Amino acid sequence: MSDTKVQLEIFEGPLDLLLYLVKKEEVDIYEVNLTKIATQFIEYVQVMKELDLDIAGEFLVMAATLMYIKSRELLPKNQQAEVLEEEEEEDPRWELIRQLVEYKKFKDAAAQLQERELLQEQIYARVPARPEFAIEPTRVRPEVSIFDLVNAVNSILKRFGQREERDVFEDRWSVSEKIETIATLMRQRPRLRFSELFEGMSQRGEVVVTFLALLELIRMKQLRVSQDEPFAEIEINAALSAPPPIPGDAAEPTPAQATDQAWN
Repeated sequence: MSDTKVQLEIFEGPLDLLLYLVKKEEVDIYEVNLTKIATQFIEYVQVMKELDLDIAGEFLVMAATLMYIKSRELLPKNQQAEVLEEEEEEDPRWELIRQLVEYKKFKDAAAQLQERELLQEQIYARVPARPEFAIEPTRVRPEVSIFDLVNAVNSILKRFGQREERDVFEDRWSVSEKIETIATLMRQRPRLRFSELFEGMSQRGEVVVTFLALLELIRMKQLRVSQDEPFAEIEINAALSAPPPIPGDAAEPTPAQATDQAWN
């Protein structure tokens, strides 16, 4: 497996992960159990580290903040009050919740603007002598985030327990080889469920390398991922076919060649 960490343009920040976990818990932000969220947040960070994803330092800062909040909430009530008096600070839990609320406002506003943009694309000016066509409403499918993908692959990794295999699998599989394998599979089946991609795999190492290859193909816009609804099964689709090469032009590189060029 390549020592180079995968960097994605779709990679999001720690507040995105917090909002994702709150939404997954189906609770109001003001009622979220930060002790439980802290445990889940750290689990996601650990999985992303195992997957060799390039984690920004802000994730580690947020993990430390959540662990501090968790440690305070585990104290008896009278000791929590004493800690607040000694530090003469505002409860960090409410400061974090305020950040989440403000961040969610901007996220929601951006989503509404995107929906309006999609609707505007379906509006055409009236032109003389041009027939009118009925406009079908565009169904906006939930966006698949990096955290959806990490959550899905973590469910698969849990089948293999916590045994360490890094020294074993590094020489057995490579990202480039798995890219070719996935590309071949998608030519045979242009649509498949996320779990189907990992069927028949018996080791954590192969799952990790295959997942990195999938992320690279998504980054290269060779594959698309979608969901019917939030937290539903992820579906992998082949991207739209590229136009045929112009005669005389150099041949297009294979996905593996393009990946090797990207790393160099």
